Amino acid sequence: MADRKTNLIAIGGGEMSEAREILDEILGHIGTKRDPRLAVLTVATNESEAASVKYNGLFRRLGIRHVDIVNVSQREDSFAESSIKKIKNADALFFTGGDQLNITSLLGGTPLHNLIYERYKEGVLIAGTSAGAAMMSSSMIISGNSDSPPKVSGVTIAPGMDLVETTIIDTHFSQRGRHGRLLTAIAHYPQVLGLGIDERTAMVVNDGEFKVIGEGVVTVFDGRNMHYSDLPYRKEDETVGMFGVDIHVLPSGYRYNMKEREPLAPRLTKMAGADDDV
Repeated sequence: MADRKTNLIAIGGGEMSEAREILDEILGHIGTKRDPRLAVLTVATNESEAASVKYNGLFRRLGIRHVDIVNVSQREDSFAESSIKKIKNADALFFTGGDQLNITSLLGGTPLHNLIYERYKEGVLIAGTSAGAAMMSSSMIISGNSDSPPKVSGVTIAPGMDLVETTIIDTHFSQRGRHGRLLTAIAHYPQVLGLGIDERTAMVVNDGEFKVIGEGVVTVFDGRNMHYSDLPYRKEDETVGMFGVDIHVLPSGYRYNMKEREPLAPRLTKMAGADDDV
């Protein structure tokens, strides 16, 4: 689905009320609609009532008068006509954080899942934070060690919702030291892009390219040119050796072409008063 021009906003977690630039991006995408409707899906969280109150209040304070909460706490909820109607009427969808496996296991293959894809193809914005971002990738990390080097069995991987094709997205990236576990995932699947998103940072995906917004960075691990890996020879919990993995660190304002696997820098100027002789 990388060729579609639909916008996706994958957010790396953190307190959304403090991520004003990201909220403004969401508002900018749906602000052209007259009296827009936003559907908030709490399927990822086990505390759906608290999440409903939180995000209903947040988006209403931002001026969105119609916030519809779609609670899916068991699979049969994905067949409910009331939920289907809310998705049909929505101008944008927002997935909360929680556990990304809840999203794929409770939605996968249901009428609600199929409708979400239909709306996606129509151009409806889909945004998600934490688990709501991790589920967007073709393969997703559902568990793994933080603050650890790449290790055999260092991650557990499951199919994602495949909104961002040929990727693995990890969130809370720098804050939780998840570089090792994403590298472990790349050792297992060198053909995919590893995308680590910091908290209060987002990838805005459009037509096979994304731009970075927010406070932190998006770290890209590209295993396409990896010419050595000892993963097949290592035992469980042993560290993994890898040569030739390309790493790109992209702050706000930078872009990345996922079709060509090429990082794109903005036009930069030196800071005023900088001394070249220091």
